[in-house]
Amino acid sequence: MVEAWLIELAKGMAKLFINPLLYWSIIVLLFAGYRRIKRERQNFGTKIFDLFSEWKSTWLFSILTGLLVSVVMIGAGFVLSYTSLLLLSVVAILFSLSGRFMLLSPVYTVGVSFLLLLFVPTLLGNQQWIREDLFDPINLAAFPVLLGILLIAEGWLIKRTNMRDTYPGLSLSNRGIWVGEHHLKKLAIIPFFLLLPSGLITPFADYWPYVSFGEQTYSLILFPFLLGVDYKVRGRYPKEAADKLAVPIILLGIGATAIAIGGVFFAPLSLAAVIVTIFGKEYINYRHRNSERLRRCYFHPMNNGLKVLGVIPGTPADRLGIKVGENIMKVNGQMVNSIDSFYQSLQASGAYFKLDLEDLNGEIRFVQGALYQGDHHELGILFSDTPYRRKQA
Repeated sequence: MVEAWLIELAKGMAKLFINPLLYWSIIVLLFAGYRRIKRERQNFGTKIFDLFSEWKSTWLFSILTGLLVSVVMIGAGFVLSYTSLLLLSVVAILFSLSGRFMLLSPVYTVGVSFLLLLFVPTLLGNQQWIREDLFDPINLAAFPVLLGILLIAEGWLIKRTNMRDTYPGLSLSNRGIWVGEHHLKKLAIIPFFLLLPSGLITPFADYWPYVSFGEQTYSLILFPFLLGVDYKVRGRYPKEAADKLAVPIILLGIGATAIAIGGVFFAPLSLAAVIVTIFGKEYINYRHRNSERLRRCYFHPMNNGLKVLGVIPGTPADRLGIKVGENIMKVNGQMVNSIDSFYQSLQASGAYFKLDLEDLNGEIRFVQGALYQGDHHELGILFSDTPYRRKQA
């Protein structure tokens, strides 16, 4: 029995590398990184983050989430057909073509796949070209449970956001002033094991598997699920906005999972879980957009000081621990209230400089350092200003 599981485990891991979704996810990351870097150069005249930053720092999260999903799905004995997973992959690929990571939420990819599978028997029964049993076994109870768990993971991914996981940008306010914004944008590739019909694994308990198929032997497949997060923040400190978003999403995921578990015993609850989750997520997104629209821009020009919109990794500002959202009040003892005055005071100081900063708690702190040859001439600090391309035009 143990030998059979080990063999199927090895075979399942090998199947990951023949899944086109894995390689498609790399293409999606490349395209997203290229577009972001192009936007950074247009706004600030320089690249800020590396090409794969949207994926960076998600590895541990992906492994832990994948282990959790694997334990729940295999432990419960949920069996999915290969064609059902192929449908989920196609839906994910189609949604990723939009370039919007928000559509790679499990609410949309898993939810839409569930709705399609719900009508598959009717559709296939009214035609003669495709076998009616193509998607058998259709385990409708498994998809809502998978959706609920992955939605909790999405909330967790947002919750763990730090200021190195958000990307600064510029936009015009309603008053025609260029203001700063941040994008909470991440793409995690979550590999988890699922049961497929036919293989060396045999049932080990009366309840297992939840859906039987044929001779009741099963195999494993390591499936690469794409989970995307994409929110624009202008009216709040980005970390605060992430925390506000994460809580209702996690609660929605917990509620959806509870309803989906009920769907194992009463089938209509599976559909209810998916419908509640889709409408719930849309409501959360609407509240976020409306709140951002009504709030005053957080990264707006100030009468006293300059608010830090971003810090370029590896620059003097990064090494000195200057943080996004802090206010630069003085440079070498000189008050600054514009970007021009900041640069003039900085250039007049020679190689050494001292900054008076107002931190996120409203307290004054001081940083000082030296500019060396090869360092970014602007310390690596980004401010809300007219986009670089417009100034060059």
